[in-house]
Amino acid sequence: MTGPASEAVAPADAPEAGERTAPGPELDPFRLRGDTPRVMRLSRKTLAMIGAAGGTAIGGALFWALQPVAPKTAENLYTTEGANRAEVVTGAPADYGKVPKLGPPLPGDLGRPIVSAQQSGETIPVPPMGNPPAGGRSPADEARDRARLEREAATASRIFLGGGNSGAPVADAQRGSIEPSAATMSAPEGGARTPAAARRAFLAGGSAEPFESAERFHAPALPYILQAGSLIPAALITGIRSDLPGQVTAQVTQNVYDSPTGRILLIPQGARLIGDYDSEISAGQERVLLAWNRLILPGGRSIRLDRQPGADARGMAGLADRTDHHWGSMLRAALVSTLLGVGAELGSDGDDALVRALRDGPQDTVNQSGRRLVERQMNIPPTLTIRPGFALRVLVTRDLILEPPAGAAP
Repeated sequence: MTGPASEAVAPADAPEAGERTAPGPELDPFRLRGDTPRVMRLSRKTLAMIGAAGGTAIGGALFWALQPVAPKTAENLYTTEGANRAEVVTGAPADYGKVPKLGPPLPGDLGRPIVSAQQSGETIPVPPMGNPPAGGRSPADEARDRARLEREAATASRIFLGGGNSGAPVADAQRGSIEPSAATMSAPEGGARTPAAARRAFLAGGSAEPFESAERFHAPALPYILQAGSLIPAALITGIRSDLPGQVTAQVTQNVYDSPTGRILLIPQGARLIGDYDSEISAGQERVLLAWNRLILPGGRSIRLDRQPGADARGMAGLADRTDHHWGSMLRAALVSTLLGVGAELGSDGDDALVRALRDGPQDTVNQSGRRLVERQMNIPPTLTIRPGFALRVLVTRDLILEPPAGAAP
């Protein structure tokens, strides 16, 4: 059964759905863009040839640049083929037959006049060399004299003497050199002692001490006493920064009672402490040392504390809160020093002396400045900071006699 007559029948050669057809001439007025330009493709063979040529050129340049520099042979300033001979050689006889024959030995001062007189034809007797034995002394007499002199020298020597005045100084000197050594070894306070001497000194030490101590118990002078070893709890009012020295104040946070009974109030809560801290910080230190000088009670009365030490809540000497080691500044200084010293490794050995001198002078100055910058940063001590409100304890090292506040006594 067919559809309505108004529906058009598709032609037999119509393209299937999904297939795109090239626009015909009848659709050219309705096209919104022109034809896509054709892409020019490079030949693979051409690219391969260009790459091979470039690689060959780069390899040749590297090979030529990495070749060692051939040393240049220095030219001689003087020709050595026709070197002049020394006058001593040229003035010598040509062969051994022309060597002058020497006569008998002549005395030193008279040799030249005698030779001159003999050459002029005069006959002059030549005196014999050396001194003949005087008085006709025989070799046996000379041997006896030598033996006698040797015996006298041996007798006069102090080494072979066992006594007498001549040997006494040597013996005294030897005894003097030995006695101090013995005294040094036996003395307990000597500079260098042997292990045996040290053990003897240890065994002999303390033998004269009495068997019992002479110290006795002492009763407190007054009942209102805060004895050594007591702790005064407090908290910082002002903070601490160890860059500069300064004063520090704290406030007592708990009531402090007397040491004998523990019932008499001596230091009420709210009393003020005045002291100072040590700003001389060494490398690796993390605690600030405190010393308290004065205690002010709420009523206005005060007492001197004679630099009682400060401790933390656990009783350790000093306070530790925050520590700044200045690592950032040190790293920045090291980075700047490294950047300044990079130029020292960029020089070429092929430069002449003037260029090297002009380059090495500023480089040495820059390197030295970088090293000094790093050394200055390393010499900066760490900065210790203690925040206000930090809990602390005042360690009493000397007995404090305090009057109780009004109405505090039992």
